[in-house]
Amino acid sequence: MSGTTTAAAALRRRAAGAGANRWVVLVVLCVSLLLVAVDATVLHVAVPAVTEDLRPGAMELLWIVDVYPLVCASLLILFGTLGDRVGRRRVLLLGYALFGVASGMAALADNAQVLIVARALLGVGGAMIMPATLSILRQVFPDRRERALAIGVWSAVAAVGAAVGPLLGGFLLEHFWWGSVFLVNIPLMLVSLPVGRILLPESKGDGRGPWDVVGALMAAAGLFAVVFGVKRLGSGEDVAGAGTVLPLIAGAALLAAFVRRQRRRAHPLIDLKLFARPAFSTSVGCIVLAMLALVGLELIAAQYLQLVLGLSPLQTGLRLLPLTFAAMAAGLAGARMLRRFGPRRMVCAGFCLTAAAVVALTAMGDEDNCALLLTGFVLLGFGLETTLFGAYESMLSEAPPEQAGGAAAIGETSYQLGAGIGIALLGSVMNAAYAPGLSGVPGVPARASASASHSLGEAYEVAAQLGGPAGAALRHAARHSFVHGLHVTLLVSAGLLLLGAAMALRLPRVMQCEPATAVDLPAPREAGEPRVSELKV
Repeated sequence: MSGTTTAAAALRRRAAGAGANRWVVLVVLCVSLLLVAVDATVLHVAVPAVTEDLRPGAMELLWIVDVYPLVCASLLILFGTLGDRVGRRRVLLLGYALFGVASGMAALADNAQVLIVARALLGVGGAMIMPATLSILRQVFPDRRERALAIGVWSAVAAVGAAVGPLLGGFLLEHFWWGSVFLVNIPLMLVSLPVGRILLPESKGDGRGPWDVVGALMAAAGLFAVVFGVKRLGSGEDVAGAGTVLPLIAGAALLAAFVRRQRRRAHPLIDLKLFARPAFSTSVGCIVLAMLALVGLELIAAQYLQLVLGLSPLQTGLRLLPLTFAAMAAGLAGARMLRRFGPRRMVCAGFCLTAAAVVALTAMGDEDNCALLLTGFVLLGFGLETTLFGAYESMLSEAPPEQAGGAAAIGETSYQLGAGIGIALLGSVMNAAYAPGLSGVPGVPARASASASHSLGEAYEVAAQLGGPAGAALRHAARHSFVHGLHVTLLVSAGLLLLGAAMALRLPRVMQCEPATAVDLPAPREAGEPRVSELKV
């Protein structure tokens, strides 16, 4: 009798400890996400400074901006499933260390090539961190209502990172050189590494079957080739050129082979049957479309604020704050909205609100319109975060707990894939609409016009070299063409967002909650109790 009573008391203590620990775990995971979110946006306001100092070519500049999401998207499945096998916390901590080293390398880069390599290593670190945070969150919050709240906090922190990135980058650029925007990662890493080692529980999948190394490498190579081909298209390369077509064909072939391999294996890296569930596949598609619209617009908006309106990097960061604060509010309110409206109406309304904001922003011109920008950015941030919250929550809830790593990798792959394709696609639309306006400018030689057609920043440099009436005419034409290109890009983005709204109609109408399965988290030990060092599903 006494033994039974003692065992029951130990179970109660363990349950109480688990209840307390899961919110501590959420805090640590949010810090992890902050590390990646800051780095994803901090470079946006630094692009003009990097261009002026390192003078990269048009292709190199695209690589500097795009290589981070490209590499990160390529490796998410590899590291997400590796975390299921060897431990998610272990992979997360290794990601912290690599992120810190690569940040130091980027800060000290003295040419475009070194910066590209450093950004690629940051992408590797991000691929180790991002799926681990989501899969651990899926494990420690088995109850869907609590998990929705946790995802809301998690996504709000992502918005904080997006807000802090441009603002911090602008502040640092006002006082230091552009490389300082990467140094902010190192203090975060130095704090996160020991805290994560102490507080985070180790968690793994069920461990059935060997880890498919070949399949993971096939997925990484296939994703890399596909996004590389799309990026070549975005840089204005010949559509039929070998450098564009061959990567697309090779990537598609590798991904097709990966899918066939996974279907044949008894223990696949990713259970592709998840995509047969409408809520899961639709959520993934919604994440891709939302990110495709967001990231390209953020990059173009930063250039508009600095190069057209003449704002400083710090002022640019401040102007972008309303967007990210609205996204924070949407993340914190997301759990309540999801329970009240359901995934279908929530995601669909988020897409429609964002599309309306994008159309409203087409009223932007050569002159500053603070009220328009404030309203547009607030609606844009709230709408996109509402969309992403509903899509992420639906995707994670559809995946069984034992497949949390794979599901998180798919979600983050779609996030980064959408970001990479968005920069390439919207950048391509922008260039196609911008370049024709610079041909035939009175008094400007053809060679100067060709150089100015690469980017607005380069057009300003050419105009300064020409000087006189010809330089002034070129500068005016470049500003006008950039604004025209921005309007065209916004309309294309609005169309994609409305496509996402139509896609969201396949999501469930209501939020269905099932009884939670108990999750064993580490709890304070009594004398004589065994140590719980791992969490397994």
